[in-house]
Amino acid sequence: MTDLAIIGGGPAGYTAAEKAAKAGLSTILFEKEALGGVCLNEGCIPTKTLLYSAKLYDQARHSEKYGVSSEGTVFDYAAILKRKTKVLRKLGGGIKVRLRDAGVTVVEGEARIEGRNDGVFTISCNSQQFEARNILVCTGSSAFVPPVPGLDRSKVLTSTEALELQEIPQSITIIGGGVIGMEFASLFNSFGSRVTVIEMLPQILGTLDAEIAGMLQEAYARKGVEFHLGCKVTGIDGRTVRFTCPDGSCAVSESDQVLISAGRRANISGLGLESIGVECGRGINVDSRMRTNVPGVYAAGDVTGFSMLAHTAGREAEVAVCNILGKDCEMRYDAIPGVVYTNPEVASVGLTEAQAIAEGRDIRVAKLPMQYSGRFVAENEAGSGICKIIAESGSGRLLGVHMIGNPCSEILGAACMALAHGMTASDFSSSVLPHPSVTEMLKETAGLLVK
Repeated sequence: MTDLAIIGGGPAGYTAAEKAAKAGLSTILFEKEALGGVCLNEGCIPTKTLLYSAKLYDQARHSEKYGVSSEGTVFDYAAILKRKTKVLRKLGGGIKVRLRDAGVTVVEGEARIEGRNDGVFTISCNSQQFEARNILVCTGSSAFVPPVPGLDRSKVLTSTEALELQEIPQSITIIGGGVIGMEFASLFNSFGSRVTVIEMLPQILGTLDAEIAGMLQEAYARKGVEFHLGCKVTGIDGRTVRFTCPDGSCAVSESDQVLISAGRRANISGLGLESIGVECGRGINVDSRMRTNVPGVYAAGDVTGFSMLAHTAGREAEVAVCNILGKDCEMRYDAIPGVVYTNPEVASVGLTEAQAIAEGRDIRVAKLPMQYSGRFVAENEAGSGICKIIAESGSGRLLGVHMIGNPCSEILGAACMALAHGMTASDFSSSVLPHPSVTEMLKETAGLLVK
């Protein structure tokens, strides 16, 4: 008998396990594959490790702009993959140590909920039975492969297989221009692939600020990436992709590889959720305290089908554990950051201008080019970008911050804290920030909103 059984050892699962165990709950965690989940093993970390190598390669090839000669620059993709594996092992080992030190029992195997009796849940794993007073489901998500006519699953890639390619293809067609699709477009473009992106929506990065998404598209079009927006894929023959264009005409894209980047789906099947009556929609339905409709059953992370981001999962896990401990804690989604690790990077938090207008809010918008920052100019020769801030007209309360330009992923944290704590443009602009730093862009842009 344990206080808490956690199914899934990704960012939500291992965060919850460590927090619960340190709070005194007897905790068991089931993981059928590898600790760290999708983020560590086939998502965030391996992708960013490869993208960093690609960024270094880009910088070396263009180092003459900074007065540094690096003739004959080459990349060794086998060595890059070897480093990726080393990074994953190091971080995976760290998670194991954290859980061990917290006193979490880790069981390797596929867990299934068998039922509930007198408030106690029964879980089976590896032909054994386990009992728990509470369950937290953190089984994550999987890449979605749409039912495209002619698609042969053995001849196309998802992000999982793309990370395991042993060599860079000469050409690749990416179906989907969202965050994952654009990060892979960046990776393969940097390493010399001819990249084609086919996106059904009229813009890439559909949920992001349209102006910034357009700037990123222009940047990659200049690098040679071919975009087909507002297009619907109608069939795949081997590695030939057929699609219709906005004007109704038909076109094809032929390449050495095809990458399907059509989003992810919550892993809710095969868990035995129906045995205890847990309600599901796109994922497991939860309230703001991460509770399902069944008392004692919680869910966090991608499996809820809502905000499929590792940092969201971690906070949802903390909220779930707090409520299991009897503390009143609710999940907020109004200050969840999003980053696209392309080159240049895109980072955002809060409402976009279009979202704020759609909600009927009276807003003011300010923006400045990144070249306004001395640090940015010093480190980004011929680089461009903007910082854009949306605030309420009356109160001046910050509603959204959106940026394109390196290294906006590392300065977004200040904006996240500002939105989370209800800061106004005046509060932000009166802050003292280090000079020279790109972070100053936040202060200077917010200052434009102060009357």
